[in-house]
Amino acid sequence: MRRQFLSLVALAALTGMAAPSVAADGLSVPIDQSAAVTLPIGAQNVMVGNPAVADVNVLDQHTAVILGRGYGVTNLLVIDARGRTIMDRQIVVGAVDGGRISVYRRDANGPRVDNFTCSPRCERTPMPGESEIEYNRYATGYTGYNGRATEARNSGGAAKPGP
Repeated sequence: MRRQFLSLVALAALTGMAAPSVAADGLSVPIDQSAAVTLPIGAQNVMVGNPAVADVNVLDQHTAVILGRGYGVTNLLVIDARGRTIMDRQIVVGAVDGGRISVYRRDANGPRVDNFTCSPRCERTPMPGESEIEYNRYATGYTGYNGRATEARNSGGAAKPGP
């Protein structure tokens, strides 16, 4: 009897009677850029853990696009029609690796880092890790564009120019 029970347990494990789960490597997405993700068969609901870090748009049954919204780590969760998790993938949103320069220096206030994005010319690009005063001095133009875009959409396309 015991042998028959063990055979049934082994058969259940082999045939996948337990809820399926797809383990996948993490996905790195540069901030303000997108990456396509292939969805597993049977995907019913797709969501991200923290929408302030990443956003997801489902294009069709097989493809979703992840947008890096803010620096940090979150996850992409895909649920099937039975409510089972079929994908749980880590998403890391960070800075663009290429075309970026960081200048480290010391001034009267101590050590300081200034970040620039270059292509073809270099422009000041605030990033986390900079002093709060310097970050806020340059970040307004970058963080304000969501508000300006919303204002333009709500007013039919006439937005005020940025700083």
